[in-house]
Order: sequence, then structure tokens, then C-alpha cells
Amino acid sequence: MAADRMRILMTADTIGGVWTFAMELCAQLCARGDRVLLAAMGRDPDPAQRIQAAAIPGLTLCARPYRLVWMAEPGSDLRAAGAWLRQLAREFRPDVVHLNDLALADLDWRRPVLVSAHSCVCSWWRAVHGEAAPASWSRYRRRVAATLRAADRVIAPTQAMLDALTREHGVLPATQVVHNGRGAVAHRAGKEAFVFSAGRLWDEAKNLGTLARIAPRVPWPIHIAGDARHPDEDSATRFDNVRMLGALGSEEVREHMARAAIYAMPARYEPFGLSALEAAQARCALVLGDVPSLREIWGDAALFVPPNDPDALEAALHRLIHDDALRGALAQKAHRRAGRYTPEAMAGGYRSAYAELIARHRGQSRSVPILDAQTGAHP
Repeated sequence: MAADRMRILMTADTIGGVWTFAMELCAQLCARGDRVLLAAMGRDPDPAQRIQAAAIPGLTLCARPYRLVWMAEPGSDLRAAGAWLRQLAREFRPDVVHLNDLALADLDWRRPVLVSAHSCVCSWWRAVHGEAAPASWSRYRRRVAATLRAADRVIAPTQAMLDALTREHGVLPATQVVHNGRGAVAHRAGKEAFVFSAGRLWDEAKNLGTLARIAPRVPWPIHIAGDARHPDEDSATRFDNVRMLGALGSEEVREHMARAAIYAMPARYEPFGLSALEAAQARCALVLGDVPSLREIWGDAALFVPPNDPDALEAALHRLIHDDALRGALAQKAHRRAGRYTPEAMAGGYRSAYAELIARHRGQSRSVPILDAQTGAHP
């Protein structure tokens, strides 16, 4: 490996914001001369995702629809995914392994392993239900704990997310915060009188049902975009009283944000909130759930509402709708704050972590012979 170039085996799922994160990070890494093999799981990439990955020189996409650790009955798929990833690693010979799901760090990688913690069912459950995840999630909890403890570094997009992991899974050996980043796009001038939101409709953490329930009492129309179907279920979530836009592509979502004057995300749980960042880049005034991670990211650049208080959400929307000056000032504050969270800054944080882990691993490899777990021979 050249001093300034690395080979990275990275995993990603194709279902939510992790894909967006991976595309932003891979584009930056490859632009700096790194080679990335991206192993995508969860479900097969759609045509738009394949086109997106193919547009990044230096990125190789491999995909299998293996179930992720948070999905129902993932055991056999996790075992198959582990064997597949190990085979990819033998062929690609990465300098570092970057896992974006909370599983499989405890395999015999013989390379440094970094885990990005984008979410966690146990902390999700506590935020949504106000109590610890039930016994039915015990196997998941054990798998996640094993992965977090096996990782050479655990990175989260906020300190709040790291704190949540510690509460649920105990003290972790090595952690770091690297904020997510999103590339800004040019937007036309002018805003329209509607409230926009985007997210998985079936996810109680997004709390979009509360936004829909208050819609008849809000003077402006409310538009909601998002996937209505849970990966493990056949039925689709529907909301009344709002304009349902369905699952939109990334560019379509950002076009709606460019037009919307207000972006509302009354989340009960949100480790970072890429959609809020995109809305801030589009100069939307933000109304967000009052949770530690969103406070950490947005400070005084948003209005915060208790997630389980629909009256407070309604009042915040009325306040912004009827106060043009406040709405404009908050939109400008959010836009300025969004300038902190760039893909360049994110990639710099990850590349520094990779380089440190690789250097440490090479130092250990020179002093301690590595034996193959199957044969006992030196590789």
C-alpha cells in the first residue's frame, strides 16, 4: 500500500440512510486514490443504486440480499454473509475492513476492523418505548455486543449515539465520533407554503404518524415522502390528512426540500439525521424532535419539540408559518450550520482512523506471528 492510498473492504445495506452514507464516503475515498470494495446486503440494489455506485471510479460493488442483524431470523444469513465477506477479503486483500452493520466484526479477519454504529435496535427500543428491549431481542443484543467488543474501533456519527451504545452494551474498548457529511446541491431561489418530511413511514422512531395526525390543524399542507413497507412485512403504512409522495429517489427528495419552507422531523430516535442535513442545505426552517443527537448537531439552528407531544409540534409549525422573519432566520442558521457536515470532513475523519488502525496492525504483525485459524500455518 502506498503511504497515501488504502484498500478498504466496506459493507453497507441498501435499505436506508447507510447507503447514502456509503456513497458519500466511497466517492471521497476513491477521489483520494483509495480502492473500495463495497459489499451491499439487506436486499438487492435497485437500478438507481447500481448506477450511483458505477459512477464512482475506483469503487467495486458486490451485492447479496442477505438479511441484516436487525431483521427477523437473520442467523443463517449472517453465517452465509460472513463466509461471503471472508472470501471477498481473501480475493481483495484489504488493508482495513469497515463494517456498517452491527455484526460480523468477531470473524477472523486478520485485518483491522472498524465498525460504524449508525443505529441500534436496543437504543431504538428504549427511545421509542421508554424501556429496555424485551427478551425476544436477547440474541440480537449478544451479537451486537460481540461485534462492538471485537472491533478495533467503533465510530458513531454523534456522541449521543456512542453514549446510547454504552448504556445498552457496556463500555467499549475504542470509540470515536465522526459526523456524517452530505454533499450540497444547487437550489433555485424561492420557497413554497408547505411542510415537508421524509423517512421510513413504518419506523416508529421517525414519528411521522404524529405529524400526519396534526395535519388538519396546520394551515399549510404537509407532504411526506418515504418507504411505506417494512422489509419483513407485506402490509404498507398509510397516513391520512397528508399528501403521500411514496418512496422517492434522493434527487426527488432534495427537489421537494428546495421548494418546502419548513422541514419537520419530530423523531423519537435519530442517531444523526441525514434528511435534516439535506433540508438545512436547502434552506428549510427545521422543526425537530427534542432528542440528544439532534440537539448536538443543530444547537440553536432549529425549533425542538418533545416527540410525544403533538400539541407542541402543532404550536411550533404554527409559529413558523405565521412568523416570516423567524422562519427565514432559522433557515439561514440551519444553512450555515450545515456547512460543518461535509463529505470531505467525514472522509478525513475516517481516513485518519483507517491509517491509525493499519499502522498499529502492521506494527503488531511484525512482532507477533499470525497463524491461520484453519491450518495453523503462516499466511
